[in-house]
Amino acid sequence: MQKLKWERPRYKAIRQLPFIPQEREIDDVIAGCNKEIALFLQIEKDTGARAGEIYRLQWADIDFEGRTLSLIAEKGSNPRIFRLSNKLLGMLSIYPKQNQRIFNHYKNIGNLRRTYEKHRNRTADRLGNLRLRKITFHTLRHWKGSMEYHKTKDILHVMHALGHKNIKNTLLYTQLIQVEKDDQYICKAVNTPKEIADLIEQGFQFVCESDGLKFFRKPK
Repeated sequence: MQKLKWERPRYKAIRQLPFIPQEREIDDVIAGCNKEIALFLQIEKDTGARAGEIYRLQWADIDFEGRTLSLIAEKGSNPRIFRLSNKLLGMLSIYPKQNQRIFNHYKNIGNLRRTYEKHRNRTADRLGNLRLRKITFHTLRHWKGSMEYHKTKDILHVMHALGHKNIKNTLLYTQLIQVEKDDQYICKAVNTPKEIADLIEQGFQFVCESDGLKFFRKPK
């Protein structure tokens, strides 16, 4: 009688969508870190760059007059240039410029990551929000890509922003995500053709007309 051989069952790995935090959760984590880690995270939030790209940043990559940040790509990415937000420009302006590299206080990216995780975990416990413990450096890259696609619905724009060379890597960000709803609007009332044209160019939408005035609104 032939003896049957038992084989371990094979399970196919299931790929899960990345964790996407709310923006206020990212800001909570940034506020709970020291100034160097906070700057690192703010750059990552604004650009969606990989942690290694940010870790290698030098002051020569920052154009304060032109308000731009240039990233040298790593592995399969393309180099790109980003416009500095007012918040990030302010953080960079007051940060000590004692060395060629911006993040020179940490021997390697691993030490910087471990320091971040300590700050993050303390903040999560203090605020009673365990979701914050799930926010890694790469989480901010996923968040940025998702937000850019949500705003533009332009996959090529997201591909360029993240520096992808293969659009297959970018298609992940077309997945539906939960985005905080903002029901607040800026409202304007006008009555001349020029004022109406100006509002339409600014993205305002017509709502109604009353007492000779036309009312427009757009989300804040």
